[in-house]
Amino acid sequence: MNRPRSAELFERAQRVIPGGVNSPVRAFRSVGGTPVFMSRAAGPHVWGADGEQYIDYVCSWGPAILGHAVPEVLEAAREAASYGSTFGAPTEREVLFAEALTALYPSMEMVRAVSSGTEATMAALRAARGYTGRDFIVKFEGCYHGHADFLLVKAGSGAATLGAPDSAGVPESVARATLTCAFNDAAALSVLFEEVGPRIAAVIVEPCVGNMGLVPADPGFLEHIIALCKQHGAVSIFDEVMTGCRVHASGVQGRLGLTPDMTTLGKVIGGGFPLAAYGGKSAIMSCIAPLGPVYQAGTLSGNPVAVAAGLQTLAMLTPAVYDRLEALSAQLEQGLCEAIAETGVTARVQRMGSMLTLFFNGSKVRNWADANTTHREQFALFHRSLLDAGIYWPPAAFEAAFVSAAHTPELVRATIDAAGTALRHVASSSSPSRA
Repeated sequence: MNRPRSAELFERAQRVIPGGVNSPVRAFRSVGGTPVFMSRAAGPHVWGADGEQYIDYVCSWGPAILGHAVPEVLEAAREAASYGSTFGAPTEREVLFAEALTALYPSMEMVRAVSSGTEATMAALRAARGYTGRDFIVKFEGCYHGHADFLLVKAGSGAATLGAPDSAGVPESVARATLTCAFNDAAALSVLFEEVGPRIAAVIVEPCVGNMGLVPADPGFLEHIIALCKQHGAVSIFDEVMTGCRVHASGVQGRLGLTPDMTTLGKVIGGGFPLAAYGGKSAIMSCIAPLGPVYQAGTLSGNPVAVAAGLQTLAMLTPAVYDRLEALSAQLEQGLCEAIAETGVTARVQRMGSMLTLFFNGSKVRNWADANTTHREQFALFHRSLLDAGIYWPPAAFEAAFVSAAHTPELVRATIDAAGTALRHVASSSSPSRA
């Protein structure tokens, strides 16, 4: 499809913005072609700069759980902005917001608002180090926890898509304090704790990974993390920036009935505005300044406009909304599976709640090594075919797609039909290579 306005904007952007984008995955490097520059969004749709309409499954990478431009959320933000967009001082809404989060997430006895998921995970790990007096942190290969230096070690998300899981600019001395294990490898984690347990401050994990594609934890794996941390005096951290309030009102931990020591949240809780949070046990959070020696600050933390939008979004996430999300997502999963079977393409769908990924490989994906076998060229062909059919799917093989409550069964059916056509294109392609 010809998109001259997007092409013009991308050409101009590349002169003044690295790669022409303000976040790497937007560049379409892994799927080819020119990225679509968006002009507006409403409900389940986005519109490109050339006027074309798409059914949206990126949903701003998760936050648009109710759809785009939700009138009630916009009105809450407008009302808050009319009293001032920022104060650099505490407000009542911050208290209401913290109370709402601690009610949804009992593991978060105390919580602090920040402005991004990266900031939340960075602060949570600093708190864990300050609380334990230890240096080492453990993460899992393919899990992405933001772009802080010590977290860009065997990361997923855009790092994997662009073939640079270990970022330049990260000092070796910083990276050496981050230890890695394969996701879902409980035995390897046990060995690591046997070797250096007294030096481990925290284990951070996406309890259902969304950044190497959608990869759920094996039964018992998350419980094993929590138990090992408790046994060795380390802090267990669930990074639910992506899954929090997405796969369940109380995230993966609420869905599975688990209680980590700390939790990081983002995406959905901001209602489409820059807002995130981290929290956990009072004993850990009491180490944060001004109560303790761990310093963390932010002029726009708890921004009144973002908090108002977040509060309104949380209030609208009723059990009926989650029932709708589950039904729509299950319809999409089933339809994709049927299309895969009909076309004979080697692919599989993995889903939790309203997040899912279509992997172009034949076996269950349990870790980064499995995810990395996905056929990138086939995914790129699939993506281009969907885009030409008016379906905006995540432009990276290692990202999750999202369904919103604004989608309808009819739109999902149209998406399944378009996916069937796209898979037939894949089936008829002759390239056997894996890029």
